[in-house]
Amino acid sequence: MSFKDRVRKEVLVIDGAMGTLLQQRGLPPGWCPEEWNVSHPEVVKEIHKLYLNVGADIITTNTFGAIKAKLADYGMQDRVKEFNLAAVRLAQEVAHPVGAMVAGSVGPLGKFLQPLGPLTFDEVYRQFLEQCQALVEAGVDLIILETFGDIGEMRAALIAAADAGDVPVVASFTFDETGRTFTGTDPETAAVVVERLGASAVGVNCSVGPGQLEKVVQQLTQSTNLPVLVSPNAGMPEMVDGRTVFRETPAVMADYAGRFVEYGASILGGCCGTTPEHIGAIHQRVKGMTPKIRSNQFGLRVASRVKTVTIHPAGLPVAIGERLNPTGKKALQAEIKEGKTEITRRDALAQVEAGAEILDVNVGVAGVDQVAAMERAINALQVLVDAPLCIDSTDPEVIEQALKLYHGKAIINSVNGEEKSLKTILPLAKRYGAALIALTLDDQGIPPTASERLAVARKIVQRAEEMGIPREDIMVDCLVLTVSAQPEGVPETLKAISMVKQELGLTTSLGVSNVSFGLPNRPLINAAFFAMALAAGLDAAILNPQDQRMMETLRASAVLTGRDVRAEKYIAREQANTGTAVPTAASPKSAASPLEVLYQAVLSGDKDNIISYIDQALAQGLNAMELLDKALIPGIEEVGRRYGEGTYFLPQLMMAGETMTKSFERLRPELAKNPTKRVGTVVLATVKGDVHDIGKNIVSVMLANHGFEVIDLGKNVDNEEVIKAAREHRADLIGLSALMTTTMVHMPTVIKRVKELGLNCKVMVGGAAVTAQYAKEIGADGYAQDAVEAVRLAKELVG
Repeated sequence: MSFKDRVRKEVLVIDGAMGTLLQQRGLPPGWCPEEWNVSHPEVVKEIHKLYLNVGADIITTNTFGAIKAKLADYGMQDRVKEFNLAAVRLAQEVAHPVGAMVAGSVGPLGKFLQPLGPLTFDEVYRQFLEQCQALVEAGVDLIILETFGDIGEMRAALIAAADAGDVPVVASFTFDETGRTFTGTDPETAAVVVERLGASAVGVNCSVGPGQLEKVVQQLTQSTNLPVLVSPNAGMPEMVDGRTVFRETPAVMADYAGRFVEYGASILGGCCGTTPEHIGAIHQRVKGMTPKIRSNQFGLRVASRVKTVTIHPAGLPVAIGERLNPTGKKALQAEIKEGKTEITRRDALAQVEAGAEILDVNVGVAGVDQVAAMERAINALQVLVDAPLCIDSTDPEVIEQALKLYHGKAIINSVNGEEKSLKTILPLAKRYGAALIALTLDDQGIPPTASERLAVARKIVQRAEEMGIPREDIMVDCLVLTVSAQPEGVPETLKAISMVKQELGLTTSLGVSNVSFGLPNRPLINAAFFAMALAAGLDAAILNPQDQRMMETLRASAVLTGRDVRAEKYIAREQANTGTAVPTAASPKSAASPLEVLYQAVLSGDKDNIISYIDQALAQGLNAMELLDKALIPGIEEVGRRYGEGTYFLPQLMMAGETMTKSFERLRPELAKNPTKRVGTVVLATVKGDVHDIGKNIVSVMLANHGFEVIDLGKNVDNEEVIKAAREHRADLIGLSALMTTTMVHMPTVIKRVKELGLNCKVMVGGAAVTAQYAKEIGADGYAQDAVEAVRLAKELVG
């Protein structure tokens, strides 16, 4: 019986930790675990057998890091296929004879995709494709993409896994105590994105213990009908007598596993610190249970990296901001031609503030490389606003590039009934997991009657469903014609909206302002028609959210059509309304001082324009220290505050950091004229045996931006190399990072050497595997759970 059949009918148990058991059996710290598939196959098979003997239905291959980027850290990048084939063979030899399944384990690269890092979608895709092809060739029963913290990387991995072969794929994320991944994705958004990319199950593993994951599991099971996997750590790691210890008992893990099944999970196991005893207890607890049947109706859902927006026939109508379209906007056209994003960023923020829940993005300017222009726009917007994006283009190449770059679930605007459109746009929506706006026109043009437009909509839906695109992800635009030229068209549009909703059960959208072309006082006509369309059942409108009359019409009509039950949203909005004017599209530079412009640029991570802003400020007579003290440093401190309170996430933190780095590079010659004392010198390193350095790199940028001289030694750094650097540079502070529990043990060694040598420097520690309690036990001077806390702590430690 296949994985898909079994997971719907029975609760399955998956195995526990592999790395810690390998280390217990002699794997040297810092050595490649996947190499043991070839050099120590009997050890790997022994661990698999231990889990099978206690009741595991699924065992995962020893291939978590068997991908080129990670194997390159050991000089083994050419052995991807060899290690993966060997690992699957070992697992199959012990699993298949007892009826268990083999899951090919695929872990993250440990590097960011654009715009957060240097890697392109295609580069990441090729690496995952190479590993997944090897796993499929070897005959795995399923693939599990596990411990992913970046939704953008997960998208690339899922698409690669689908291209590698027809094998079920489980998409498993790692969430922290806040209930989000480290790049800010919540459980619902994670489920929405992977579901449309063809995942057979969604899950959560690693990072924290079962107690911290309870709310995450509840949210996941309420956000999708897919099977849900839960594999927590056996609590948080502690250091006891020089050993890393996980204190969660098998009985407690089993109790939580039973609770997770009651919420709706159907695949239960463990991650770091879990042993065969833990998995055996989970097996005993859940094997008599039956998977909970979930058949929720969610409506059309789209998502940014950090937020999901639902368009539902019974829910509030949604405003899609239209201002990021250069048609009729000379300033925006000029900006796109110049390769800038200043107006785009400003208008995006203003539209979201005015109430737009989704932003339509169009770069259609004659004579422009629209692929490059769309790339700039998508990269700027997806770290600036939390609103999902609607990709507006008639060029399939532009649409595909946007969908590759976007770290969420976008809308394609649009597909229509023409054969060319159906054959080019539908495959893109299917491959990249996007929703669609379907225009009711075909090769004969826009049909004059509502029934004919309904027929076009029905045709599009049928073709989409044949390709595997669910009808819930299609929003029909019944098209409104200019009333001054074709007055008979408006009633047909309204009638078509009602027919599409009643007969096809689909959501509807409309570009409302088309109706008023050629008439005076266009806003009045737009608002009146909008109210009529909402009464006919319109669910979403592409409009100018900064037109206060349109937004008031939307909210009032929601009350009058029963979509705002008891007028709760309307009343809350009116009570919160202080009379402040709706933001306009006027340039903030015209009203703001140079210092305010710089401050806002850091807040929004505007690294593309920060140099020109600095040049303008210097030209107006401000000096470098004024820019730093009164704008740039307050800006990065405010970013840190927002990150700490959970309104900013890692992407905003990183983009603000990059903006500050470019600022310092520009101001360095100016500052050299009047040198100032550095705050202190810090030596940073990821400890020996650990090849993960994302967190350490972010800390490095943040410390440099706050006046520290940073000596970054990189990853997998020998203990004595850290000590040597601290002495050579007369460091005030050493910062050590570790992601893996197996490498944390080097931290107390470094601390001991600092004390033995009497070095006049403090030591702070951090990383995913490290806790405040652990830091205290090993004698560290401080613990930082993230980059913002690291800056605060570093300032405190150096006085």
